[in-house]
Amino acid sequence: MGEARFYYKNMDAPTPNQPMSVGVVALIEKDNKLLMERRTDSRRWAIIGGAIKKDESLIDGLYREVNEETGLKISKYELFGTFSDPSRIIQFPDGNVKRIITIAYKVEVEPYEKLVCSDESLELKYINRAELELITVAETHISILEHYMKNHNLILE
Repeated sequence: MGEARFYYKNMDAPTPNQPMSVGVVALIEKDNKLLMERRTDSRRWAIIGGAIKKDESLIDGLYREVNEETGLKISKYELFGTFSDPSRIIQFPDGNVKRIITIAYKVEVEPYEKLVCSDESLELKYINRAELELITVAETHISILEHYMKNHNLILE
């Protein structure tokens, strides 16, 4: 099986062959750094989050995804934005291709000792701006990160 591929404003993106998917991401800051995961399915860095299940609310999915991917528990959240450009496409290793809509939240977490990687992550790391410019980020997350840094004065140095 191949790797997941992410497309954003890319004329070469494949046509979706599955229903549209709605997901959530959690923008979690600590010491002016943003928590990111390096995904197992693509080796690209991404914001913590994932798809909403059919039987859960956005907030239930946010709590589940943060806990599953990091071991962290949310103490507070606020809506950051909705990212629904129809060119946001993911091609999964199994051949499924979906257009994705992502709801982003600024999230605070309860105190913790360490981060716990899930099977979906190779690595979890708080990343500063200099590092962010050097890593390969999933294309569908780049616009979220740019918007977040630009409009919320995130220093990330």
